[in-house]
Amino acid sequence: MNYGHFDDQAREYVVTRPDTPRPWSNYLGGADFGAVVTNNAAGYTFYNSAAQGRLTRFLFNASPANLPGKFVYLRDAESGDFWSNSWMPVGKPTAKFASECRHGAGYSIIRGDYAGIAGEVGYFIPLGKHYEVWQIRVRNESDRPRKLSVFPFVEPQCNWNAEDDGTNLQYTQYISRTACLDGMIDIGSNVNMPVDPEHFENKDQKRHTFFALSGIEPAGFDADLGAFLGPYGGYSAPDAVVAGHCRNSSSAGDMPCGAFQVDLDLGPGEERTFAVLFGVGEAGQEGRQARREMDSPAKIEAALEAVKAHWHGKLNRLSATTPDAGFNSMLNMWAPYNNLMTFYWSRTASMVYAGERDGLGYRDTVQDIVGAAGIVPEEAGPRLELMLTGQCSTGGAMPVVKPFAHNPGRESLPDHYRADDCLWLFNAVPEYIKETGDFAFYKRVLPYADRGEDTVFAHLRRAIDFSLERSGSHGLPCGLHADWNDCIRLGERGESVFVAFQLRLALREYQEIARRLGEAAEEQFAQQELARLDRDLDRFAWDGDWYLRAYREDGMTFGSQHNREGRIFMNPQTWAVLSGHATGAKASQCLHAMEKHLTTDYGTRLCAPAYVATDPAVCLGRLFNPGMKENGGIFNHTQGWAVMAHAMQGDAEKAWQQMRAVMPASFNDMAEIRQVEPYVVCQSTHSPESPRFGAGRVSWLSGSGVWNYVAMSNAILGIKPHYDGLEIAPCIPAAWPGFEATREFRGCRFEISVVRGPDKGLSVNGVKQTGNLIPTEVFEPVNEVRLVI
Repeated sequence: MNYGHFDDQAREYVVTRPDTPRPWSNYLGGADFGAVVTNNAAGYTFYNSAAQGRLTRFLFNASPANLPGKFVYLRDAESGDFWSNSWMPVGKPTAKFASECRHGAGYSIIRGDYAGIAGEVGYFIPLGKHYEVWQIRVRNESDRPRKLSVFPFVEPQCNWNAEDDGTNLQYTQYISRTACLDGMIDIGSNVNMPVDPEHFENKDQKRHTFFALSGIEPAGFDADLGAFLGPYGGYSAPDAVVAGHCRNSSSAGDMPCGAFQVDLDLGPGEERTFAVLFGVGEAGQEGRQARREMDSPAKIEAALEAVKAHWHGKLNRLSATTPDAGFNSMLNMWAPYNNLMTFYWSRTASMVYAGERDGLGYRDTVQDIVGAAGIVPEEAGPRLELMLTGQCSTGGAMPVVKPFAHNPGRESLPDHYRADDCLWLFNAVPEYIKETGDFAFYKRVLPYADRGEDTVFAHLRRAIDFSLERSGSHGLPCGLHADWNDCIRLGERGESVFVAFQLRLALREYQEIARRLGEAAEEQFAQQELARLDRDLDRFAWDGDWYLRAYREDGMTFGSQHNREGRIFMNPQTWAVLSGHATGAKASQCLHAMEKHLTTDYGTRLCAPAYVATDPAVCLGRLFNPGMKENGGIFNHTQGWAVMAHAMQGDAEKAWQQMRAVMPASFNDMAEIRQVEPYVVCQSTHSPESPRFGAGRVSWLSGSGVWNYVAMSNAILGIKPHYDGLEIAPCIPAAWPGFEATREFRGCRFEISVVRGPDKGLSVNGVKQTGNLIPTEVFEPVNEVRLVI
């Protein structure tokens, strides 16, 4: 079943049916002020943090019909009939209500047509601003004059702290105060307290937001939620909308709101345009300034075009035209944009993440940088430095780094460590340096989280030492508190084969870095440790047909042929190849075992069989239903690794089969199965052991975002940065005759043509090259690249 389509020319996804199986969402804004909005205008706004800077309310576990949002209601004065510009929350019969939502990069435009009235609301956040704009258009498409009232509405929080606002009602329902002045509603919290701008986490300080009209005068307003909704009204039928007028209410305590009544007299064919602004600050100051900046349709249109240009500019560093339309839609817009939103907000703000995971998860964000380095290298560098300062002098990491409350050199050591955290630096740091060519970054001195400082190169050495110092009886790194999979219980001295492969990749990368830096002793150290680790992996990690997942500290194995549940795990099979340990026949064998036992039509399961009888003290994955998440589900974070592993083996058909199985666009015509958005990745997919096989869950923010994009760009297209230049080594299926691509790299433009033919080889600007590398010394401002495969 189809609910929409990709508009590649506009770089939008167009939702043409409003009754999507689940809400299909989009992001507005950037790294400090953002919002989530769905195809039916549900969503919320946040500043710096979705946990401690939540500006509007959201009910994460409500049904789609009962979600709060950014709603615009319309009412016909003659008939008393009312509706919302978005299909929900009023929910008129779809046979009478036409809806279209266009999700784009940094904006969403929702159009509703009902009873001869066309409404349109465009939502976006102007560049660099701490307010959002709702551009509202209302057009009379009937053949008679119409009297309408329009009611824009938002429900702000009493306190920006999401937990307090939702649970500590004996406090939060006594701290808000609202007032309306000059077409603006001021929403104050703790207005009698001093401001404390240096301590964002101080929830008890005075704060303000504003809700303002621009381009039109209100006929009325409500700033008290109870007055607008009514004591027994709701989003689907607010009392003020039903009655046709606001009460001009203000609140002192209880719950605030922002709502205006705008009366329109429209002749046949007549249209009115105005705007609503919602943002951080006092109405009389920041609100007035925002209204001056957005006081005409021309200014608003210019601001929206600037948003589009800004995001499209970031997404233009790599583009391609291939024989697969879905791949093109994803690569040229949604995959990098998904990666960027994940890079900005980690796992803190989505339709599922309710803000309880505040700040930047260490292992999450370091992985997100791998993809972001090729999209926004100018932003990836500072973020990478921030995360390096979240590494402790022990070599481990703080679980979370809060950009708004981070004090490098003065943080306390965490009470536990995860085994994989800092090993992701060996994916992110080389990727960033290969992208930028800034090899001096390895010598940059940065503080540790708790005390002391070191070069980036030394930070990497401490990460290796951390794993080596915490190894078990088989010589493999200990799993510690968690080893990526938070549900297997290894014990502090249990050993992780997956982390051992991470360590192998780390040693391999470190050895090359040391060689390039002329650090002979460090190169020798890495070479010796690599040889020792390979011996231990050969002795203790291979189970005959595939690689083990881990050893518990009591000697029990995970992912062994001898296990009744969890006999085989995906991660060690892919990472055996990615780390370079498994090559040739052994690499083919472990990937074949993965395909035989784990691969499905919708991706590869994390493990199988699912856990149903194992002691939960051994595997907590049992708490999930079989076939879901870590209990044998298709965990999409890992799917890109399978694509990359098959590509490293040169198996283009398997790499493409895996890519197609998990690419969101592949599900556009089966939305009734997939349910979640067909334009962004989700955290997990239900596997065959679940009755919901094929359904996706937890969209947008997950490690799936980065590895999906890296698999498309680096593995399938094979366009990837190298210390010495740009490598072009595609792994495309036989059905593709080739593809065209452009890549911005180190200030140069590469126009790439890949074709099949007898005269194989790479040429740059007409000059034949050796191998698949375009060396930096031949770069021109614009380069014509031709690869015959």
